[in-house]
Amino acid sequence: MLALVVGLGVPVLLRERAAARWPVTAADLVDGRTALAALVVGTPRHVPPYDRARFGTAWADVDRNGCSTRDDVLRRDLTAVRLDTDGCTVLAGVLDDPYTARVVEFRRGPGSADVQVDHVVALADAWAAGADAWDPPARERFANDPANLLAVDGRANQDKGAADASDWLPPDPGYACVYALRQIRVKSAYALRVTPPERDALSQALTTCHTTP
Repeated sequence: MLALVVGLGVPVLLRERAAARWPVTAADLVDGRTALAALVVGTPRHVPPYDRARFGTAWADVDRNGCSTRDDVLRRDLTAVRLDTDGCTVLAGVLDDPYTARVVEFRRGPGSADVQVDHVVALADAWAAGADAWDPPARERFANDPANLLAVDGRANQDKGAADASDWLPPDPGYACVYALRQIRVKSAYALRVTPPERDALSQALTTCHTTP
């Protein structure tokens, strides 16, 4: 719970200033609260052990554009992107990391893990929340859905692991609202459950939103 305390336990004025970097519309906030209220809430179930292989080939080209999903997301989320001659492979770029508010340079090679692609709703979390009942093609689509993918600081992604919102929120408190809204949208779209602590953490994160008309 440490990350949650750090993220939402900062002085209100500092948190509001940070949230102003990531404004959301009042309509988006209303929609997010409505979707959160509609999610099925339940305690963790006993399911078969999580295995990444159950979600298909990592970074499969599900949209059939000829590029891996990872490169699609890097190209979308980074600036100053430099591509290889294949027109797909991202060789370099700059990330304005939403999780930490750090600027991270990406260079493909030994240091490429400095920027990683996060499943906002982690695959292991999705597995426990209902994806265990899906067929393999549905799981592969979920694992490669751009709506659930975000290029982020590698260390922050490793710290998050497979945690849900009750155990981890972005270190930058200003992004807590946008992160929560994204998790809610994904769980709503895929009819995934939330636990009671997770629902409460998401609800609390929505109180930090900086809204625009």
